[in-house]
Amino acid sequence: FLEGCGTYFPEVKSHPDKYLQRCPESVKKWLKQLKSAGKILLLITSSHSDYCRLLCEYILGNDFEEYFDIVITNALKPGFFSHTPNQRPFRTLENDEEQEALLSLDKPGWYSQGNAIQLYELLKKMTGKLDPKVVYFGDSMHSDIFPARHYSNWETVFILEELLGDKVTVPAETESEPLEKKGKYERDQPQAPYFVSKQWGSFFVDRLPGLENAEETLVRTWSCRCISTYSTIAIPSLEAIADLPLDYRFTRFSANSSATAGYYPSPPRALLPNEESVTMK
Repeated sequence: FLEGCGTYFPEVKSHPDKYLQRCPESVKKWLKQLKSAGKILLLITSSHSDYCRLLCEYILGNDFEEYFDIVITNALKPGFFSHTPNQRPFRTLENDEEQEALLSLDKPGWYSQGNAIQLYELLKKMTGKLDPKVVYFGDSMHSDIFPARHYSNWETVFILEELLGDKVTVPAETESEPLEKKGKYERDQPQAPYFVSKQWGSFFVDRLPGLENAEETLVRTWSCRCISTYSTIAIPSLEAIADLPLDYRFTRFSANSSATAGYYPSPPRALLPNEESVTMK
């Protein structure tokens, strides 16, 4: 990125508007509300600091650092969650160049590399709590959701664009809550420009042909099982929940509830018909 090599980085530098979407105002307002409510906000990315700065300045604005208490770049996820402090210490930055390794994190700020163990120790200091709760938002099962839950036992919110395809709309007359307590995608919406793949079918369910005259069997995909196992909830985008009150109570995925319970605002349609007959494999 610094040297402007290759095709990708120079193009994004010159024409960010062709490749990036600005953050909706509702999401920016939501981030400010979280911070005003006393929450500690973190941005953790595997991108290097100079590239992160370009993206965030375009997406959030030149004041993007004000949205976050801690920014961590070059995090090398998923290793960020599994590495020990000796394997991957935090480093300070000077003009986007990494400096000396740190033995510990003592204050909020912008850091490079690092590990979840030392980060959690800093969160203990900042909150004054022995067991602060972390809710981690990510769009990759491999790099975000699985490692954050498996290694750090954080609550995880899976941002899953596939939920925008073939979604179920809640008609206005059947709504159980007033509109002001509902997220953007819980209201009647025109069909989003996402479609189930004609080649691969549903992201959530496979249809296995039956033997001889037997009916076909619906089987949850491996990806679908991972969602309910490692996610606290799954949402189509941050915009879908940005209008909700901060104390809104979501229904979680759990062994004691329906396998579709954690999808917000509604589960994918493929999981709804004959739900009890869909097997987990």
